Amino acid sequence: MKFDLSSHIKLEQVSKRYYKPESEMELISLTRYEKVPTCVVETSQEGAHWAAQEIAMTIEQCVREKGRCVMGLGAGRCAMDVYGELVKLYFADKVSFTNVIVFNMTELGLGVPIDDGQSTLKRLSDGFLNKVDIAPENVHTFSTDATKENVFKLCKAYETEIDEYGGLDLVVCELTKNGGLAFNEAGSTSMSACRLVSLTGETRTRIADSYQCERSPKTAVTLGISNILNARRVISTAWGEGSAKAVFNTIEGKITDQYPASFLQLHHNVQLVIDLEAASALTRINYPWKVTSCEWNRTLLRRALVWLSEQTAKPILKLTNKDYNDYGLSELVAVYGSGYNVNIQIFNDIQHTITGWPGGKPKADDTHRPERAEPYPKRILAFSPHPDDVILAMGGTLRRLAEQGHEVHVAFQTSGDVMVSDEDLKRYMMVAAHVAQRNGYYHDSQREVFEKILKSLTSKNPGDPDVDEARAYKGEIFVCEGITSCNYLGIKEENVHELSLPFYVNTPNGKGRISDADVQPVKELIERIQPHQIFFADDLSDPYGTHEPAANVVLAAIDELKDEPYMHQCRVWMYRGLWGEWDIDHIEMAVPMSPEEFQYKRDAILKHQSQVHDAPFIDPDDEDLNWQRSLRRNQETAALYSRLGLASYEAMETFIQYHPRYFDED
Repeated sequence: MKFDLSSHIKLEQVSKRYYKPESEMELISLTRYEKVPTCVVETSQEGAHWAAQEIAMTIEQCVREKGRCVMGLGAGRCAMDVYGELVKLYFADKVSFTNVIVFNMTELGLGVPIDDGQSTLKRLSDGFLNKVDIAPENVHTFSTDATKENVFKLCKAYETEIDEYGGLDLVVCELTKNGGLAFNEAGSTSMSACRLVSLTGETRTRIADSYQCERSPKTAVTLGISNILNARRVISTAWGEGSAKAVFNTIEGKITDQYPASFLQLHHNVQLVIDLEAASALTRINYPWKVTSCEWNRTLLRRALVWLSEQTAKPILKLTNKDYNDYGLSELVAVYGSGYNVNIQIFNDIQHTITGWPGGKPKADDTHRPERAEPYPKRILAFSPHPDDVILAMGGTLRRLAEQGHEVHVAFQTSGDVMVSDEDLKRYMMVAAHVAQRNGYYHDSQREVFEKILKSLTSKNPGDPDVDEARAYKGEIFVCEGITSCNYLGIKEENVHELSLPFYVNTPNGKGRISDADVQPVKELIERIQPHQIFFADDLSDPYGTHEPAANVVLAAIDELKDEPYMHQCRVWMYRGLWGEWDIDHIEMAVPMSPEEFQYKRDAILKHQSQVHDAPFIDPDDEDLNWQRSLRRNQETAALYSRLGLASYEAMETFIQYHPRYFDED
């Protein structure tokens, strides 16, 4: 069974010319905006292999020239992928580590024992160092005796130890999604040295997910930006769409301490290795017409015209040949005969994405509609990672589907209990206890459970998991809010399904790995409903870490069932909402909302009372609450359609079709 299909979703095929040019001259042209040498590869696996080969060559060169190679190693997920490839090279006798000296670049907390589950050295040892021929005495890390009182002195001693070995020949680390290197986050300057740092909430969540730990520390010790820049060579890696913004600011942006990785622009021998998703915001991938002649396809034409329309502040149908020439798109005029020919084609293409009938309009010509007219009515199954995600992303669409006579089902993949605050839990418990007491059924068993929960809430530290009883109660709160919201949108209560997937239920903080036990209930639900449409969340930038496994569970079930006859009649749609939005060049279905319909969606969201007042993950550049940000994206999408000269709506929800055939390869 395939559990990683979300990582293989490709919304378009990027021409290899843009990331694997055939000549040095073409590479120079493509990378004219880039200030850091960058290798762009198709997949993270290819990137890890490429980086491992570069590391092996550097080791060989250093050993040949001076008898040893001194390396600083980070322990991020991307870097661990690289170390896995190095282990393969070692067993293939293509690299040896007998003359390698390793310095651990980071350590979580203070005085962390080497065998601790949260130790980065243990992570490096288990995943890499213990599998190769490096001598234990050649592995160096921060002192386990570190305290707040002596950490400054010990950090200086660690830097001195590195200097005694002649400095670092090579640093290998991950470029984090917030633009950091090691644990050098926003605010770290180019002169920052080895030190104790405080970790942001986002980083702590990432650590808890990565280390599969119950809680993550508030602090860490890290080599500073100056230590990294002093290395003779730096290789940094980044995978995935969630890294695209950080990658762009590192490579093409200004040098700033808000993106400490941007200081790599100052290094004379640095190499960034990224996959296509992480490269998606780079000029040569996102706006290739700025740096080379293009291989034009439907999505690239859309992107170019949307960009041109935004640059000129003109709707698509008012773009002129002069506009094309002035903004470097003259080749389109030559290819299509005139700019207006391109305007008409792309205007119609985008217009055909808009539909007020997301389930298909019965007895209508569906030639240019996103969905089929028949069968009608359809059976719809929408999966929601947490009970509120499907409402945040496609609440307006769900209401349309229900109003238009379709049989709509919603499946909560998890209870989302970790999203409910302790304060909300106490309030609901208080209500339950007061009602029970006044009506004479507050029994000892209920009192014992409540007292256990209250005691646990009083004694737990930030980041600690809840006791099982508290998690169950919180889950019921969120699920009941979700049912209420679905009912408000016209979905029958019996059509709301609680899956309680094991990857979430059976692990602290809901951060388990998926297995057959997660896929089976999803398969059974699909087999029972035999839907004509499936919707699932492709919002994979979710910092809570639930959306990616939730998506992979649905994709694995679809992959298992794709040869069933009823699945041949089923279209699968991907949605986003809380953590991102589709670019317009990818959108295949846009469901508009009037002001009244948009207000209805907002009211449905507000049924989730435990979620509307907190925003644990606030964008530093955006002070809106998460649900407000989701609604704003709906309005921004509609505003973009309007600026392009299409119909003007209050808001829009957008979707992209998923094609299981993409994953036929083993």
